[in-house]
Amino acid sequence: MWAQESASYRRPMFEHLAHTCYRRRRRVVALWIALLVAAVAASSTLGGELRNDFTLPGAPSEQAADLLAEAGFVHGAGEQGQIVVAAADGVAQPAVRQQVTAFLDAVRTETPSVAVSDPYGPGGLVSPDGDVAIAEVSFGDADLATPTEVAADIAELRSETTFPDGVQVALGGEVFYEEAEFSSEGIGMVAAIVILLVAFGSVLAMGLPIITALFGIGIGSAIVLVAARFIDVPDFAPAAVAMVTIGVGIDYALFLVTRYREELQGGRDPEAAVVRAVDTAGRAVLFAGTTVIIALLGLLAIGLATTRSLAVAVSAGVLMAMVASLTLLPALLGFVGRTIDRFSLGRPAAGLPAERSLWYRWSRAVQRHPAPIAVVGLAVVLVLTAPAMSLRLGFGDASNRPVTDTARQAFDLVADGFGPGYNGPLFVAVDLSGDPAIDEPVLAQLDDALAATPGVASVTPAVVNDAGEVAVVQAFPTTAPQAAETAELVHALRDDVLPAVAAPDTDLLVGGAVAAVVDFADVQAERMPVFIGLVLAVSFVVLVAVFRSVVVAATAVVLNLLSIGAAYGALVAVFQWGWGAEMLGLGEPGPIEAWAPMMLFAILFGLSMDYEVFLLSRIKEEHDRTGDNATAVADGLASTARLITAAAAIMICVFGGFVLSADRALQIFGFGLAVAILVDVTVVRLLLVPSTMELLGERNWWLPRWLGRLLPDVRLDREPAGSAAAPAPAGSLQRTPTLTTASPAATAPTTATTATTEGFHHAAPPPPPDRHDRW
Repeated sequence: MWAQESASYRRPMFEHLAHTCYRRRRRVVALWIALLVAAVAASSTLGGELRNDFTLPGAPSEQAADLLAEAGFVHGAGEQGQIVVAAADGVAQPAVRQQVTAFLDAVRTETPSVAVSDPYGPGGLVSPDGDVAIAEVSFGDADLATPTEVAADIAELRSETTFPDGVQVALGGEVFYEEAEFSSEGIGMVAAIVILLVAFGSVLAMGLPIITALFGIGIGSAIVLVAARFIDVPDFAPAAVAMVTIGVGIDYALFLVTRYREELQGGRDPEAAVVRAVDTAGRAVLFAGTTVIIALLGLLAIGLATTRSLAVAVSAGVLMAMVASLTLLPALLGFVGRTIDRFSLGRPAAGLPAERSLWYRWSRAVQRHPAPIAVVGLAVVLVLTAPAMSLRLGFGDASNRPVTDTARQAFDLVADGFGPGYNGPLFVAVDLSGDPAIDEPVLAQLDDALAATPGVASVTPAVVNDAGEVAVVQAFPTTAPQAAETAELVHALRDDVLPAVAAPDTDLLVGGAVAAVVDFADVQAERMPVFIGLVLAVSFVVLVAVFRSVVVAATAVVLNLLSIGAAYGALVAVFQWGWGAEMLGLGEPGPIEAWAPMMLFAILFGLSMDYEVFLLSRIKEEHDRTGDNATAVADGLASTARLITAAAAIMICVFGGFVLSADRALQIFGFGLAVAILVDVTVVRLLLVPSTMELLGERNWWLPRWLGRLLPDVRLDREPAGSAAAPAPAGSLQRTPTLTTASPAATAPTTATTATTEGFHHAAPPPPPDRHDRW
């Protein structure tokens, strides 16, 4: 057929891409291998250092930090850690002191690049009851090795040292966090392999999505490491990129491989099947990937360094997964050809007629009782969403680590010996006027006011720098750094206490790590509604143009929002309230990572839009063909449910695997994504979509005439209206919707003198349409 095309015919972009990748498959695969090798080499030589930058230029905590730094108040340089000693009979006992001193001397000898303080010397840190002592470890001068490597040496030395019964020595600080003994990415990949084997029943067909996803992960992760040289990239970004790229990469490849197998079974030769798959499922992949990337890049408008860098990193991973699916996978299919079902694990099940499929019968059952089922579905989602009303933003610390983690043990020992607020002191920076007659009364009043403030356990005397320009006072809260009361204390100091003390020409600022967390969380909470509103508005406009219905678009946006709300509620219940935390091996409950809700919203809305378009486009096609809303909903659900379920199951397993990570940020990220996808493909797709569309009936497709004239003619298939053939069996994995913009001429009916198929003209009559030409 392809040899008969006229010389004047220019193939559409997707057809041309598919032909090129298929016919030049050796070059394409070689190019991808070279690109992967080059990316890995570049990341090894040019990769920057990953670092968490949660600073907010202009925030009060940042102003306080800058003021103290300019005045010469530097609390150590570089990474900081602690060696915490606890003894039931007191750390000052001669035997305990001797062994602790010997251990600290060994640390100084084995790791000469670090500075270790003496808890028994002048200014040493010993708890009031004498049971806990702290030796501070500074990695600021570590020029021969990275802090992580030096910390590993100290941890190994600790494990080799034996202390008497009743003496506990733990290593505190983020630099001593213990990593998980297994790979979260590996767990997700194994689960994806199992699901693909079940879905395809063929080892070879299963391997193609895995290979494609691995290329996307490798190159995407390398890009992130290179980007870290130019922008601040958080240390959990590579794992987050791997998580999302595995999920979307396998899903995108699943759509294409499924369509390719269907085309082969329909009688097409391998090249035509590849072209058809890319020209249909490939369009959906491009639409889905672009939607996720646009939603993520919308975070750039928020203006926060960490959110911006994480959005760029994840976007790079999604982009590589999408490009690999559209170029590398067609080339690999060229090598596989008709042998894609080789190494089959069993004879593929024959497709069932639509009316006999489980999903069709389920949809009909829902349609018989739409109102009760809609109420039940909505109630389930609202119950899951309810905890989100108590969402509190912040950042994790060592208290959220497992109890077996040495950093968690050190955190608890410090809280027991010095009080919970000692792990998160507040610094009040005072920009003095230079006039002792003004400054001395201000500092005296500040000490008294802080000591009398509810929620302050103790206050250190003011320390003035040598130039007499800046002073600092340290205040220790009575509550832990993550406690809501501590955040309220920061606001109380700024709003009430310090303004009452300030004098002319003096400036008082609250700083410290806890105050910085409060500032970051406040800014995120302030900007989050703007971001969500922007994404919802853009999504609504796109859906109205795609489906030419205000009601369908509004319903889709609301249902996607409910899925994300359920994920937020589950996050609060598990990570903030601690429900089931022990079963999942999590640490103490605490606030949700401040960057997580916006990042989750961007990714989840893009993924939900993918499933939404996939299902609703199939329903719209059936409605356009039959004019029967009930039949369209039942057929649409029946023909898409199996593929949506398989794709969602892969994502749930991949994302859920990261709950087993030792990093709380990744735990929250993976758990939120998994719950949202689970709710989206169960409660929303199986209950709310069919029931609400049945209740609304033909009102689903309402569009004001004036709006219809303004909207572009965007259609979800390549074929002209009315060219759809009879449905394929609903028991098989079904095809993926496609997106194209049609001109009025493209929708005109064909005539006897012009043979048209799939939107382009042939010099010779096309072959008879088969049952796979309906998209």
